Amino acid sequence: MHILLTGGTGLIGRKLCQYWVGQGHDITVLSRRPDQVRHLCGASVRGIERLEAFGDGALDAVVNLAGAPIADRPWTARRKALLWSSRITLTERLLAWLESREQRPEVLISGSAVGWYGDGGERELTEASQPVKEDFASHLCIAWEEAAQRAEALGIRVVLVRTGLVLASEGGFLKRLALPFKLGLGGPIGNGRQWMPWVHISDQIALIDFLLQQRDCQGPYNACAPEPVRNREFASLLGKALHRPAFMPLPSLLLRAGLGELSGLLLGGQRARPAKLQAAGFNFRYTELPAALAELSRRL
Repeated sequence: MHILLTGGTGLIGRKLCQYWVGQGHDITVLSRRPDQVRHLCGASVRGIERLEAFGDGALDAVVNLAGAPIADRPWTARRKALLWSSRITLTERLLAWLESREQRPEVLISGSAVGWYGDGGERELTEASQPVKEDFASHLCIAWEEAAQRAEALGIRVVLVRTGLVLASEGGFLKRLALPFKLGLGGPIGNGRQWMPWVHISDQIALIDFLLQQRDCQGPYNACAPEPVRNREFASLLGKALHRPAFMPLPSLLLRAGLGELSGLLLGGQRARPAKLQAAGFNFRYTELPAALAELSRRL
């Protein structure tokens, strides 16, 4: 199978490349820095800077994960424009290119996030739920999904992966938390009651591959473990995994003052469950947070 991957040099993308190369697939990564693709993704992975450079060869699947990190810095007008263009504008370019091709892939798997639902409060959220409280992150995900869904008109099966907090030792949310927790400065965010839908990186890779292979899977899928936890419990369990205390709260007022609108992403949450994934027959390896953190903490 020949797979075109956008966002291939990111945390999830690099892991997907390693996994699929091991399965014998051909991988092409669209990147602003194609000369670094082989180093980051594998010696057999091809890097291209423009979609047109892919050529006329057969293309079996597209996995669209590109997007600037959403929580790295405050949401200024300039940052919001970058977050939008790196997701929606790129996806629209991808769709225009696919429409121009004589041979089209069977499937497009496109990124999204549980932020699609907005701050869900105490509501349990499945793929049948509607957005609860729309904010910038929700609008961003809604527009991203709508752009990708236009591929259905081209006869392409479209899968939307609404990812939760990906737990990995190599990067992402967990690695950013590791240092303050190791210094004994970890603890809950705000009142700690917000729900955190999480997923171990191994399950994230496995579920994307599962959705690629299952031809009857289409539409949105919550990519998170079956049992979300509250932020306070997450902090406590991470402290135990790292053998450190976790009682230093991060006050809401301080977050709002420092991060502005972005603080809502940390103070809100989603009690999301992977109803469609489980109904399709996907089995999570890590269903309980303590086991997931224990496996990762050895490398943090």
